[in-house]
Amino acid sequence: MISELLNMNGYGVYVWSSFIFTLFSFSFLYAVIKLNLIKEKKKFEENYKSLDEKKLASVAKQKTYREILANTSTSKV
Repeated sequence: MISELLNMNGYGVYVWSSFIFTLFSFSFLYAVIKLNLIKEKKKFEENYKSLDEKKLASVAKQKTYREILANTSTSKV
């Protein structure tokens, strides 16, 4: 039963190698995107921390920045 599933009438080699390739590709893509997200988040936090009080108050009023800062652990708002 299991050997029939793995063999798939002679097409098992192609099916399973395609499945493994796809799984590897998606895993790699996920890792790259996650690393880029972390990098961009750090850049945003560094830029946000370098603002003076007047600019911080104006940024805190903007909806987009509030949403971004709500997802960061070190937000000042």
